[in-house]
Formats: sequence, structure tokens, C-alpha cells
Amino acid sequence: MVKKIKNYIKLQLVAGNANPSPPIGPALGQHGLNIMKFCKEFNTLTKLQQGIHLSVIITVYSDKSFSFIIKTPLTVMLLKKAAKLNLDKKPGSGAKHPGREKVGNVTVNQIKEIAIIKKNDLNCYTIENAIKIISGTARSVGIEIT
Repeated sequence: MVKKIKNYIKLQLVAGNANPSPPIGPALGQHGLNIMKFCKEFNTLTKLQQGIHLSVIITVYSDKSFSFIIKTPLTVMLLKKAAKLNLDKKPGSGAKHPGREKVGNVTVNQIKEIAIIKKNDLNCYTIENAIKIISGTARSVGIEIT
């Protein structure tokens, strides 16, 4: 029998670091889900990607059960890793003035590698279009493409 879907929850979490504190606890608690069960499952599935920010989509069913999908790492994190920038800062941080200030450089080949990794999560059909999307993200963060 097919379970009835009640809601979807979208979160950005650090791999291997899920715990019942906010944002996980309140987001899952308001739907009556088992928070510790989610934390344990998420941590075991992501222990090899320790410290990387991941997007998670949790499907909440009417019988208070859940399933979740772990997406690829955030594009900004992959770009910062390729440009050898500090990954400890929050995931969206980059240049304060992206059009005028450059914080790092990446090559076209690195952009292509990131596009291949992210292709399934992007809204595009070809690698060329994925490269354009990743390049736009790089420019908006202040990373120069060489």
C-alpha cells in the first residue's frame, strides 16, 4: 500500500554532524517525527563526507514515518574547495563585493568537474548548460574563472 505524503522538509546540514538541536529538532518535531532516528541514519550515510554541507529533502508521511534524499554538496562549497579557499566560513560566504573583488581562481576544467558532479541536481539537460550555471555561481561568489 502506498503511504500518503503529508509534507516535505528541506534542510542544509553538515555531513556526519546531525543532532537534535536546531534546525533539525524543530523542523522534524513539529511533524512528530523521530528526530534521533533521522540523525543516526543521516550520520551513518554521510560519515565519509564529514564536514561538507549537504542539502536534504525529507518526505514526511501521514503515519509519521519519513524517508529522505541526500543531494550533492552545495555548489559554493565545491567551488571554494576547488579554489582552495577557507571552507570553515558559512557556505554562502565569498567576496563582499563580487563584481569588484576576487577571492580566488578556478579553471574551466574544475568548473566542468563540478558541473558533472552537480548535473543531476541542476535544472539543465547538457553539461554545457551546467557549466554556465556553475560559472554564474562562481562569479556571484567572487571566484574568477581562468
